[in-house]
Amino acid sequence: MKQLFFVILLSIALFAQNTQKITIGAGPYLQTQPYKGVDTIVLPSPFFYYSGDIFYAKWTRVGAYFYGSKSKDLSWGLSLTAQPRVYGYKASDSSYLTGMDERKNSVEAGVAFSLQKEQFFIDTMLLTDVLYKNNAWIAQTELGYNLSLGKLQIYPSLLFTYQSATFTDYYYGVKSTESTLSRAQYSAQSGLQIGAQTYIQYPLTKKLSTLINLHAEKLSSSATASPLTDAKYIYSGLFSLIYNFEY
Repeated sequence: MKQLFFVILLSIALFAQNTQKITIGAGPYLQTQPYKGVDTIVLPSPFFYYSGDIFYAKWTRVGAYFYGSKSKDLSWGLSLTAQPRVYGYKASDSSYLTGMDERKNSVEAGVAFSLQKEQFFIDTMLLTDVLYKNNAWIAQTELGYNLSLGKLQIYPSLLFTYQSATFTDYYYGVKSTESTLSRAQYSAQSGLQIGAQTYIQYPLTKKLSTLINLHAEKLSSSATASPLTDAKYIYSGLFSLIYNFEY
């Protein structure tokens, strides 16, 4: 469902305007889980990158600008954006979660502000659940910098994600009907999740490159206090071959 949603929006973007450079690729995606006894997620993941005057696609996130300015030295824009939310679990994922209701993945959408000045960039989003799975909202800001080290292109950034109480309680709370002697009822509150990530790109040929994404986020104090969790961090990574071309 998430991949289909993304591909549909990407297709609209490509045919709605004169296309510039497009990057496509694929590779394995890994994400650790903070829940007790739940194994790391390993999934095949497509990779897309496209940045046009109106539409854009950045891996799993897509959007359309409705106001802004673009120049060689400074570009900024307001856009409508959407991305999948890969969170949650099933009761069958571990013996500790037996008796818990399923917490589902979803898709978030909202408004975003982006700014790039030379190598520095900032991206801020206010998103809400549009599939009515968690009925919550989050606010996220990413601060980053583009580095060139020889052939290497490195894009390190810091992320600050404010998660509403509804969001945190949905994924980390324990309802009265789910509580047991070893799993107390718990109502999670809003909190700040802090992370860091980097993309590392190395060219193999003029059009073919390797791309690595490394990502780590520290859970909010309300999430780590949940009886469901036994980790303070979520780690994820993508290892992909990518191809650059003009459409």
